Amino acid sequence: MKKPRPTLADVAKVAGVSRMTASRALNEKAGVSDKTREDIQRIASEMGYVANPLAQKLSNGRTHIIGVIAQLPTSFTNEMVMGIGTSVRSAGYEMLVYFLSDTDMQPPSSVVNLLQQFADGIIVLLPYEADYLEKLRQASLPVVTVESLHDEPTFPAIITDGYQGGRQAMEHLIELGHRRIGFITGDLKLISARSRLKAYKDMIEQYGLDADPALICEGDYMQVGGYDAAKSLLAIKERPTAIFASNDISALGALSAIREAGLSVPEDMSLVGFDDISLSEQMHPALTTIHQPLQQMGRSAVNLLMAMIAGLEVPFHQITLPTELVVRQSTAKPK
Repeated sequence: MKKPRPTLADVAKVAGVSRMTASRALNEKAGVSDKTREDIQRIASEMGYVANPLAQKLSNGRTHIIGVIAQLPTSFTNEMVMGIGTSVRSAGYEMLVYFLSDTDMQPPSSVVNLLQQFADGIIVLLPYEADYLEKLRQASLPVVTVESLHDEPTFPAIITDGYQGGRQAMEHLIELGHRRIGFITGDLKLISARSRLKAYKDMIEQYGLDADPALICEGDYMQVGGYDAAKSLLAIKERPTAIFASNDISALGALSAIREAGLSVPEDMSLVGFDDISLSEQMHPALTTIHQPLQQMGRSAVNLLMAMIAGLEVPFHQITLPTELVVRQSTAKPK
C-alpha cells in the first residue's frame, strides 16, 4: 500500500512540539526560536511533508499563490505573463495561469471556484467578458485587470495610453508626408481599440487629411482580421499610401495582403503596428510600431495586487503607462 503523506501533526510529533509551533516554524512566523525553526523545517523536509495550500489559507489567510486569467496564448499575453512571473517569484509567490480558448468565453465555474480557494489574488489580462470577476470580488478576493472594458474600470487596472500611442503612429506617418492613411481597428469592444480609433480620427481632423470613411476597416486584433481589412483597403480605387494597424498581429496579416497584391513595404505602402511584440522586430521588413511596456504592465499589476493583498489602500484606481514610437524599416516617404 502507498504510504500516507505526512501531516503537520506528524511533523509536530517527531519534533516534540505543538502543531501551532510547527505551523509557525514552517510558515516563517514569529514566536519560534531560530534553532527550533531550523529543526522543524529540517524534520519536515526529511519526512517529505508538503503543506496543503487550502489548509494554509484557512489557518493564516495566505497561500502565496497568484491566479492569472488570460486570453488564448499570443506574443502579447505571453510577454505580460513573463513580467507577472518575474515579479511573483521575486515576492516569494507562485502563479497559477488559466488561458481561455476563445475571446468571448468566460472561465468555467470550476476554475473560478478553484481560484477562490487557492489564490490570494487574481490578475486578469484583457477581459472581454468580466461577469465572473464580480463573483471573485464578492468572495473578498483582490482583483487587478490589465486593460479594461470600460472608461471607468470596475476593478483596479493597469493600462497603457493607447490614445497617445495612436497619435504617435499618425504623427510619424504624417511627418513622412502621407496624406491618405488607412486604419485597421482592433476589437471595438475593448477600450484600447476605441482609444486608438479616436486618435486616428482626431489626427485626420487636426491635419486636414483625407477623411474618406472607406479608409477605416474593422479588425479584431487577429492576423486574419488584419489580412481581410488590408485587402479591403487595397481594393479602394484611390488606395492609401500607408496603413496604421491597431496591433502588430493585425499588421502581420496586412503585410501578407500587401505582398499578395504585388506591392512592397515600404516602397509602395508604409505600415505601422502597435504593441512592439518580439515578432515585430523579426518581420521582414522589421515593423515600425508603438512600444507598449508589456512586461512592465505585468510587473505593475503584481505590485498593485500585492498592495491590495497586504491590506494597503490603493491610491489609483487606474494606472496608465506611456507608449513610445519605435521606427524600423516598414515606413518611408510616399512615392
